[in-house]
Amino acid sequence: MRRDILLSWFLWVVAVLLLAGAGTLAWVQYFTDQDLSLTTSTPEPIAIESEPEPETDSFRVPDFVLENNKPAITRANKPHTVIPERENTKAIKHLVIFNDSMFGLAEKYDLEPESILWSNYDVLQDDPHSLSPGMELIIPPIDGIYYRWEVGDTFESVAEKFKTDPELIINWIGNDLDLLNPEVEAGEMVMIPGGEREFQQWILPTIARGQAGVSSGLYGAGACVGPFQGLYGSGGFIWPTIGHSLSGNDYWAGHLAIDIGLVVGEPIYASDSGVVVFAGWATGGYGNVVVVDHGNGYQTLYAHLSAVTSSCGQSVVQGQTIGLGGNTGNSTGAHLHFEVRLNGGFVNPWFVLPPP
Repeated sequence: MRRDILLSWFLWVVAVLLLAGAGTLAWVQYFTDQDLSLTTSTPEPIAIESEPEPETDSFRVPDFVLENNKPAITRANKPHTVIPERENTKAIKHLVIFNDSMFGLAEKYDLEPESILWSNYDVLQDDPHSLSPGMELIIPPIDGIYYRWEVGDTFESVAEKFKTDPELIINWIGNDLDLLNPEVEAGEMVMIPGGEREFQQWILPTIARGQAGVSSGLYGAGACVGPFQGLYGSGGFIWPTIGHSLSGNDYWAGHLAIDIGLVVGEPIYASDSGVVVFAGWATGGYGNVVVVDHGNGYQTLYAHLSAVTSSCGQSVVQGQTIGLGGNTGNSTGAHLHFEVRLNGGFVNPWFVLPPP
C-alpha cells in the first residue's frame, strides 16, 4: 500500500516538471522570435556628409537624394549660358549722329575703319571727314568691301580689282550663291571678304616757304601767295591744344592725322616755330585751316578751326595762338585735325608729340 502511494507521488512530480519545462521552452521561443524581428527590420538611412563639388559651368549629372524616405531627382544649376560666336552675314545701316567718327564706328562694329570707308565710297569719296549727321552708312558684316556688282563684272575681275581670291567671294555664306552655278546680277550687293584697294585721298598739298603758294581757286580762300621767309623750328614739338586726348579718328592709312578733343573757341597753339603758309578756309572738308612751315622739312596742319587768328607769311613762335578750336568743314563734333608732314610725306603725330 505504501509502495503504491510513493509511486503515485513520483509520477505527479515528473508530470509537474515536464509541464514546467514545456512552459519555459515556449517562453524562451517567444522572446527569441521578437528579437529576430527587431534585428531583421529595414535600418533607418544614415546621412553621410561629403565634400562639396566645385562649381563649374559644365553640365553635371543630377544627384539622386532621399526626400521623406523616397528617391527624388534635383536639377543641376547652370548659371551661365555659352552662346557660340557666329560670323555676321548681313550688312546693316547706320545713321550718322553728332560726334561719330570713322575710327569710333570701326570700334563699335568691330571692323577695320577702311572696311567702312571703302564700302561707302559713293557718299564718302574715301574721305573720313565727309561724315555728317543724318548721313546713312552701310556697315559691312565682316572686314573687306561691300560692293555693288556692275555690268560686265566677273568673279575673277572683281577679285583682281580688290586683291582677293574669287573663291572667297563665291564661298562666303552671306553672299548666298549657288556653288554649282554662281551668278550675280548687276546692281546686287556682294561682300568681298578681305578685299582692299588703294585710298583715293584728297589732301592739301605741302606748301614750302620757298614756293609761290597754291591756288586759292583750287584749295580755298586760305591759300597764301609766297615766297615766305621767317622763323625756323627747333625740331621739337608740343601739343597744339590744352587737352591731350584723342577724340575721333586716330592715325591710320585712311586718316593721316589725329583728331584731338577740345572745346569750341579754345586756343590752338603752334606746335613749333615757323611761318604761316595757309590761313583761312580750305576746300575738301578741312574747314578753317592753318599750315605752319617750320623751315626744316616739317610742316604742321591745324584744321576745323572756328577762327583763324594768324595770317599768311606771319612768323609764329612755339606755343603762340594761331587759331581757335572748332567744328567747321566736314566734322561731326568739335576737334582739332592735326597733321605732321616731313619732306612732303606724312608722319604719325604720336611719334613727335611728347607723351600726353
